[in-house]
Amino acid sequence: MKPTLFLLAAGMGSRYGGLKQLDGLGPNGETIMDYSIYDAIQAGFGKIVWVIRKDFEEQFRTQILSKYEGKVQCELCFQELDALPSGFSVPEGRQKPWGTNHAVLMGKDIIKEPFCVINCDDFYNRDAFMVMGRFLSSLPEGAKNQYAMVGFRVGNTLSENGTVARGICSTDAEGCLTTVVERTEIVRCAADGSNAGSPDEAVRYKDEQGQWVAVKDETPVSMNVWGFTPDYFQYSEEYFKEFLSDEKNMQNLKAEFFIPLMVNKLIQEGTATVKVLDTTSKWFGVTYAADRQTTVDRIQQLVDEGVYPAKLF
Repeated sequence: MKPTLFLLAAGMGSRYGGLKQLDGLGPNGETIMDYSIYDAIQAGFGKIVWVIRKDFEEQFRTQILSKYEGKVQCELCFQELDALPSGFSVPEGRQKPWGTNHAVLMGKDIIKEPFCVINCDDFYNRDAFMVMGRFLSSLPEGAKNQYAMVGFRVGNTLSENGTVARGICSTDAEGCLTTVVERTEIVRCAADGSNAGSPDEAVRYKDEQGQWVAVKDETPVSMNVWGFTPDYFQYSEEYFKEFLSDEKNMQNLKAEFFIPLMVNKLIQEGTATVKVLDTTSKWFGVTYAADRQTTVDRIQQLVDEGVYPAKLF
């Protein structure tokens, strides 16, 4: 069974200032996700599923889905704030979505095969899809609890225009993930946080105490390129109920049910293994509006080099 590509596309892109998922950056108006889908098809993926917000379904179908008709199977699912288990309700005043693993949960009724989860606004490079496609396609039928993650090197995943959020990873001797900790502020900077973006500085993240902690450029990080089998949905459903039952999470209107939170639990319990698939690929994307022109230029360079056709679909 061919694996499915599952794109997380429900975010508004608040830092970017608009629906960056639909921003045409390629020479013929291609979005970043168009390149991800093109690469995934080349890597043997057989179905594309997006999780989006219901309120921009019409625009999404017109601008995005129509171009894939007859080329690959496509389906949509929807992430809404009130998509909660029975017995739970949205806390008063909460507007922020419930996070990446809540978005993943929205695909439980339509994804029945091994699948790869990605962000739709990150340019991952074709190698990421090739290594993940090989891993998922090689799983025996009915496989459970054998997951994977493409591990990018943190120094290859930064923005020149501000901090980025990444999952800082540790691995064991077999190359399996032992921990992943979501760090929401990562940047090249001095020990006191000054001189941000300078290539002469170390990569650092801000910890819970507000201190800047240095890490090596080669440190593997999660860019939300995960490989799962459908059993992952059941684990996520059960743990989301625990998450919502924690009064601390319900009182914090910005608390999020991240994928790394779920993955860490499964690893620490010994329920699942997560193979870290190494790549030296350099990420780029549009975390900030100032990233846009750099991304346009990099895509054009790849087209000029013949990596991609000028018109994808």
